[in-house]
Amino acid sequence: MSTLYVGLLYGGATLFAMFAGMPIAFALGGVAIVFMYFFMPAASLDTVTQNVFEEMASITLLSIPLFILKGAAIGKSRAGQDLYSALHAWMHRVPGGLGIANVFACALFAAMAGSSPATCSAIGSAGIPEMRKRGYSGGFAAGLIAAGGTLGILLPPSITMILYAVAAEQSLGRLFLAGIGPGFLLVMLFASYAVVRFRQEYRIARAEYERTGSAHAILETHEYTMAQKFSALPRVIPFVALLTGVMFALYGGYATPSETAGLGGLLALGLIAIIYSVWRPSDLEPILSSTLRESTMLMMIIGMSLLYSYVMSYLHISQGAAQTIVALNLDKWLLLATILLLVVVLGFFLPPVSIILMTAPIILPPIKAAGFDLIWFGVVMTIVMELGLIHPPVGLNIFVIRNIAPDIPLKEVIFGTLPFVVLMICAVILLCLFPAISTSLPDLVMGLPNSR
Repeated sequence: MSTLYVGLLYGGATLFAMFAGMPIAFALGGVAIVFMYFFMPAASLDTVTQNVFEEMASITLLSIPLFILKGAAIGKSRAGQDLYSALHAWMHRVPGGLGIANVFACALFAAMAGSSPATCSAIGSAGIPEMRKRGYSGGFAAGLIAAGGTLGILLPPSITMILYAVAAEQSLGRLFLAGIGPGFLLVMLFASYAVVRFRQEYRIARAEYERTGSAHAILETHEYTMAQKFSALPRVIPFVALLTGVMFALYGGYATPSETAGLGGLLALGLIAIIYSVWRPSDLEPILSSTLRESTMLMMIIGMSLLYSYVMSYLHISQGAAQTIVALNLDKWLLLATILLLVVVLGFFLPPVSIILMTAPIILPPIKAAGFDLIWFGVVMTIVMELGLIHPPVGLNIFVIRNIAPDIPLKEVIFGTLPFVVLMICAVILLCLFPAISTSLPDLVMGLPNSR
């Protein structure tokens, strides 16, 4: 049986299992085991557990549950709301300052928690009601939080980037640093759009007021005294210091990623115990259970995805697909566009974790052969996968927004995210034109790599 036929059968079986409603981990693992039974030596079934263990025996993967613990400790406390309130108090005079405060709050919280859904939930639960109370349209408020939440898989510590570093065999520290410049670029694009959209809605409300005399909440102003501004800082500064310290320990070479994750998790638990008095077993139970549940789910997906990739490699499916792509002799930029389009399509159905682990064996060899920097490509791919978080049919962040703001129609939420989809595409184009946006910081901090 030809490799092409086996590959088509493998891909078809995977799609069938997923569309049948099986959980992703069991779909990937089940398909892999079935193909091991029919197409590999019988003894291979005796080594399934050993293969999964060996594939997961990476010290880098150890950091994932620890970063999840750190994110859960912050996300389950009032840290997100306090962070948002502090930024709102200091930026209320800026046109669209409330929207900008939400973008910055999402960015900072994402950098502390490393999770897009957690960022959406923590900042959105306070930010969306406040924006709507101040007259922002429901679609604008929902789109802003949904897009801001996507920064959770780009800004370090990003679990998605941890998995890419393992799959691509690249430096995690360099990859984390490479995400900071593009993350800052997206924050600036989102904040700029918030100003433009606010001014548009303000002009419409102003014209309506002058024509009919009906007041609109967006026209109202709210002042904060200096005492109120400074009173918002004590609860925020320790968490910002935690973020800074963790990043300094990692990039300064004082700790490995797993050690940094463990230190960050313990310090986050200590901070919420001191600041919010979250130390009783009943208080810690939601944090620990959330960490255990999410870590188990994620590690199951990783383990089964790695087994899936192992079978794909053994049957020469990934190698054959990569050779076929290379044999097409596409222009390097057309090759990149084709692969990113594939990632977008997969994002309709799959989360970023599965996309990385399933496609890495196929797409990374052609990308490397075309001369692209795999660190740079990891950042570009991450931004493209961010699109999958805010567009249907999966659109995880869209459904998070629906849970915290059920009164906003789904149609408004989706249309509210579309401008941010366009901004992300613009960011990808800018990264293609100016790759130094991503590569300059890791080169500056960690030195030039041995090869590009």
